[in-house]
Amino acid sequence: MAYLPCEIVETQSEVSASVIWLHGLGASGHDFVPIVPELKLPASLGVRFVFPHAPAIPVTINGGMVMPAWYDILAMDIEREIDNTQIMASADAVKALIAREIAAGVPSERIVLAGFSQGGAVCYQTALSYHKPLAGLMCLSTYFATYKTLVADPANKEIPIHLFHGSRDAMVPEQLGKMAIESLALLGHKALYKSYPMDHEVCPQEIADISAWLQSVLGAA
Repeated sequence: MAYLPCEIVETQSEVSASVIWLHGLGASGHDFVPIVPELKLPASLGVRFVFPHAPAIPVTINGGMVMPAWYDILAMDIEREIDNTQIMASADAVKALIAREIAAGVPSERIVLAGFSQGGAVCYQTALSYHKPLAGLMCLSTYFATYKTLVADPANKEIPIHLFHGSRDAMVPEQLGKMAIESLALLGHKALYKSYPMDHEVCPQEIADISAWLQSVLGAA
């Protein structure tokens, strides 16, 4: 089958875990590649990082400009009016990447989904509806776009979830991160949450905290 094009970074020759990490609107799979060495993960984890590239599509809020996007955003109100068909298609494309990692020998319980901004919204939908247990869900400066329509799968009822957000984020206000915590709680999920005095970005302390969390959920090979 046709998979999303990806940047692949393997921290060790022996791979026993995978992190599939989605970028935000207008970015690419290259965006988070430089963070991998900064995470300073122990060699024993044997992590393969998979950074998919979103397809280029017209984005309504940007005047119909064609750019990399996981789905169209129709309006920038606090609820974010989005193209639900496109976000579901992106979630299916990420599920195909998960299946490819499993076929390559990585158990689903050793696969983390991570996403920044738009990518995080796709990861909420993907992880919580996936039919096999995953290692974790990491949500960076994002929002839970499909909380009203999600059909959750019990396989990931206990999935570890960590939200990271900037308190000065003007693109995705921190209110949306806090709303996601509430929506997750209604679904029976108890998520971790941490904010930083930053805008719509990633900061050094956050990278250190991401590393610690990844080690906590992937610690047992």
